[in-house]
Amino acid sequence: MASHIGRRKFLSALGTAVAVWPLAAHAQQAAISVIGILSGRSPNESQSVVKAFREGLREGGFVEGENLFMAFRWAEGRYDRLPALAAELVGLRVALLFAAGGTPSALAAKASTSTIPIVFSAVGDPIGAGLIASLNRPGGNVTGMSVLAPATVGKRIELLRQLARDFDRLSPQSVQSQQ
Repeated sequence: MASHIGRRKFLSALGTAVAVWPLAAHAQQAAISVIGILSGRSPNESQSVVKAFREGLREGGFVEGENLFMAFRWAEGRYDRLPALAAELVGLRVALLFAAGGTPSALAAKASTSTIPIVFSAVGDPIGAGLIASLNRPGGNVTGMSVLAPATVGKRIELLRQLARDFDRLSPQSVQSQQ
């Protein structure tokens, strides 16, 4: 009888180990963050940008192959492929989705998930595109960098007017007429 109980304990322990092993393996993998990079461009066009991105991550303590894995998806100019590529990255359970190269990548990323954080780059009008609620408080899971924000157009015009007044005041004709 004692050997029968020992066998039960052994089988129970084995079953527990088999059930827990994938969880332990997953926990070890969780130490490596996965960043999904979605781009409408090609890898060749983006070499310098990717190099700078890696350097910036390294400066922040994220080293590819040590505590970071980057999963790239390139549309190579075929923007119609972006939604499927974004869905692939979401399927990988990335910790962060970086939408590079403008509005089409950012829109595809946003349409693919409402829970994974998304960072976009080079979007002209993120509010008008429906990516964020406002520049001060983007809201949701999307944030990023805008090249030309329409919300700043008024300030730019004001600065140009000021420069024009200063230029007129300092022009050779104005200087001669003041003398």
